[in-house]
Amino acid sequence: MLCLMKLISKSVADTQKIAKILMEKITPKTVKRAATVLALEGELGAGKTVLVKALGGALGIKKPMTSPTFVLMKCYKLKTINYKLLYHIDAYRLKDHQDLEALGIKEILKEPGNLVLIEWAERVKKLVPKNAVWIHIDHIGDKVRGVIINEG
Repeated sequence: MLCLMKLISKSVADTQKIAKILMEKITPKTVKRAATVLALEGELGAGKTVLVKALGGALGIKKPMTSPTFVLMKCYKLKTINYKLLYHIDAYRLKDHQDLEALGIKEILKEPGNLVLIEWAERVKKLVPKNAVWIHIDHIGDKVRGVIINEG
């Protein structure tokens, strides 16, 4: 994996800045053949959902975004040039990647207009594309997080 960035977040505002930087880095400059996937990992309470909300905000989502822990996946329409739909998946309660197959994940991953954000992605690693961007978030202090962004 190629490390793209190592960042520190001390607040939600910092995480929102990280989301904007990340969207600039990952937004395709050419036509894609499949969905863009961000695979998030880190301890419980590290800030994965906070980053997902910040990414949604950076893409213009106005309605509140909540974690799909119990429904597994939520979909949001986007009005951007590069992305039409944002899929937010929470794999925390899943045994493995097969649990997502019933939700049509393979078709979702094939569509170039989709941005797919997967929390607890290590639990479904078999279905995460090789070119996914992996984001690892760690507790560094009480309100301080380390964010490491790697390209597949």
